[in-house]
Amino acid sequence: MRLFLDTDVLLDVLLGREEYYEASAAVLDWAEAHPGQCAVSWHGLANIHYLSKDGAWEFIEELTDFCIIPGTGTAEMKHALELGFTDLEDAMQTSTALLFGAQAIVTRNLADYRRSPIKALRPGDPALKL
Repeated sequence: MRLFLDTDVLLDVLLGREEYYEASAAVLDWAEAHPGQCAVSWHGLANIHYLSKDGAWEFIEELTDFCIIPGTGTAEMKHALELGFTDLEDAMQTSTALLFGAQAIVTRNLADYRRSPIKALRPGDPALKL
């Protein structure tokens, strides 16, 4: 299964968000065991760097060992703008997930992806079959 990991899932693990950590860590463990089957966005990694206390250099470097970072550009941004999302960042995530060929977007914020052409699943959802 090809999965796109939303930034909130990565932040759950990086920041040790107690309520969400276990399920999100299980997704990252699966991703590490299946290199190349998960993707993250370039801009999502920049957001993680910005929101972390230490820049999350090591965490981001580890992600690049097993997650794909699809190359995006003008076409993907135009597509994101056409998706009709109210949040541009979520539209950008979706456009990146489409470029990667993701079968699902793993996120805690399902409502943010209700307009997504790719189904959104929460970490821990049995449909992920991890």
